[in-house]
Amino acid sequence: MTIQTRTLGTTGPQVSALGLGCMGMSALYGEADRAESIATVHAALEAGVTLLDTGDFYAMGHNEILIGEALRTAPAARREQALTSVKFGALRDPAGGWSGYDGRPEAVKNFAAYSLQRLGVDHIDVYRIARVDPGVPIEETVGAIAELVEQGYVRHIGLSEVGADTIRRAAATAPIADVQLEYALITRGIEDRILPVTRELGISVTAYGVLSRGLISGHFTPDRQLGATDFRAHSPRFQGENLQHNLTLVEQLRKLAEQKGVSVAQLAIAWVLSRGEDIVPLVGARTRERLAESLGALDVVLDAADLAAIEAAVPADSAVGDRYPSAMMAHLDSEH
Repeated sequence: MTIQTRTLGTTGPQVSALGLGCMGMSALYGEADRAESIATVHAALEAGVTLLDTGDFYAMGHNEILIGEALRTAPAARREQALTSVKFGALRDPAGGWSGYDGRPEAVKNFAAYSLQRLGVDHIDVYRIARVDPGVPIEETVGAIAELVEQGYVRHIGLSEVGADTIRRAAATAPIADVQLEYALITRGIEDRILPVTRELGISVTAYGVLSRGLISGHFTPDRQLGATDFRAHSPRFQGENLQHNLTLVEQLRKLAEQKGVSVAQLAIAWVLSRGEDIVPLVGARTRERLAESLGALDVVLDAADLAAIEAAVPADSAVGDRYPSAMMAHLDSEH
């Protein structure tokens, strides 16, 4: 299998058509196996995946250290092909709590210094604040990243979970390669205002949550027990009647997947891939088995009839429950 490439905007790098989101290897989805996580990163690089996405606040630096180890122990040729996408700005406490966001220019440069050290690299390929700091104009935050670009510590500027107006303001300050946003069959709010703006400005989208945190993977069951540290134990979409309703949508999708001889996850990822060359899905595989399944989506061809059937089975806005708990929704700048 050959992984095709897509370009991040008009100013960004060429990346694999699927990227690997590494957050779950360290945080928010229960315990993960470190050795298997590193083996999964190696398998992704071996398969031709180039984009590795992380955040400096994922388990307070743990995820960056893990990726750094995976890169250090990968064959040189594979290590050199890897592109790092890093989010910064989320403030944590020793107990793992969240304390807001810091987008001050001096903080941006401080966060970058630590990320470079933990990752063991001399530059970050795409650097972005995880959420807009309401106390700092986006122009100042982006301007600080632009200075890091000039100094060679960052290659490209990204954004994350921002709305159309913020994208315009940021793009007027410095070239923006990419915006990271949640986008999936059951999370389609970016289609109304955000996608038209990114396409007008020549900015790509790296789509996270393409399987809605496993909800539409085809593997989540209604009786699954979630630990206290698992984000989904507190996510509205995974609660009570919301979960029951949402899993009925998955069963509709399963029927279509079976007709095509693919898995539910592969069909859901292929749908995101079909939405445009400017969209790069991030798959959150934590094991080589799940990675292999996700990569199989690259071989799924969806024609007009397939897409119409998917739309009929899982219409836009058909899921119930917010994608984050209310306290986290309050920090979002994006309109979805």
